[in-house]
Amino acid sequence: MTTEKDTHVITAQFATYQIKALSSFIHISLSLCPKRTIQEKPTYTHIRPLIGSTFSLCFLFKPIDFLSSTNEQLLMNPRHEETTAIQELDLQQDELPRLEWNFSLLASIPSSSPSLLASDSIGSIAFSPGNGNLAYGTLLATAGIARKIRVYNLGSVIRDSTVSQPFVSICAPAKLSCVRFRTCNVIGAGDYDGVVTEYDVTRGISTPISERDEHGGRRIWSMDYFFDGSLAASGSDDCTTHLWDPRARPDSTFQIVRLNSPVCCVEFDPTGAPFFALGCADKKAYVYDTRIIGHGPMNVLEKHDRPVTYVRFAGGGKLVSSGTDGRHVLWNWQDGQIVREYTGHMNSRSFVGMGVWMHGGLIASGSESNEVFVYDLRWGRPVWVKGFAEQESSASEVQVRRIGGFVSAVNWRQGVGDEDGVESGVLVSGGTDGVIKVFGCKKE
Repeated sequence: MTTEKDTHVITAQFATYQIKALSSFIHISLSLCPKRTIQEKPTYTHIRPLIGSTFSLCFLFKPIDFLSSTNEQLLMNPRHEETTAIQELDLQQDELPRLEWNFSLLASIPSSSPSLLASDSIGSIAFSPGNGNLAYGTLLATAGIARKIRVYNLGSVIRDSTVSQPFVSICAPAKLSCVRFRTCNVIGAGDYDGVVTEYDVTRGISTPISERDEHGGRRIWSMDYFFDGSLAASGSDDCTTHLWDPRARPDSTFQIVRLNSPVCCVEFDPTGAPFFALGCADKKAYVYDTRIIGHGPMNVLEKHDRPVTYVRFAGGGKLVSSGTDGRHVLWNWQDGQIVREYTGHMNSRSFVGMGVWMHGGLIASGSESNEVFVYDLRWGRPVWVKGFAEQESSASEVQVRRIGGFVSAVNWRQGVGDEDGVESGVLVSGGTDGVIKVFGCKKE
């Protein structure tokens, strides 16, 4: 017969075993905790496996009648818990962002503004297309509120760091919000007066070859060309998007899309598929088929809490939208399902730029923190962040210019380079200070 004294002895021995089991688990958990570098911030991912396992082990301190068969197994076989923790940790480590590209600064072009009184903020960056007699991405164009389109030879800028002046500079009659190449020789720009103007860059003069004024004097926020230049579109403050054939007469219009809020961004699918997307101030993104525009949007994507400032096709039925709520969102746009959200950059009031490099599977964006952010499509946190300020210069005028400045435009050169058999890409960013920086990246 078991006496009351014997019961207390058994209970004490069992409690001692529980404490030893918990001590062993803590030792195992600490040894499994992933190492972090000094630059890395603690995240929930680092401790999540330990939280789940500790919660399970807490049941050991409840009366034995409440122990489940699983917890009994853990009690009798502590190695089972160790194996489970290792497997869960491996799964979480697979989900951690990792940088698979080596980024470096290839060139920096200083502002062309003669004084601090004249703003030279960069609002748009574009690369020349692959057709024609020039190599893909040879020409780089920028535009902004300085009312100038500046065209650079990208190869010359990268090869010679002293090259800071464009080989073509075109003066526009109004502030510019967007610039795009239609062909290697023809470039179009949308301005604050609601006019889309095209210029021949080979002539190097400010005389336009065509003008379209169809937005009633309301600001054009964005414009784009179909991949072969056969169709153009402009989105405006007047809540409309105009589509037309740029080869036809300036007074002809192919189609008008009317919405209930200003259109902040328009982009054709760069793969040549017959789709285009709109980002609007009503916090939504819209995707249309150019063949059946009259039937309405194919899908309406709604997730952002503030205006959608950018939309970019990412290939494979994917679309990335960006808003002033500080988020990028990756969509399966055909069924309207969200794949992933990306956070880390700062964006609450301004156009900071956003671009997708399809081949590399990377998103780039500016930030109101005056930094360039790069996200891998597979992870929601940035894999590369670079401060934009020129720290090597301490001149007072440069410091004054940087006050309140931020990265306002970014763009990837599409396609892929091949340097010594290594995949490479080019990212160009511009700031409100007028500085342009060219970054290169190579596959590790």
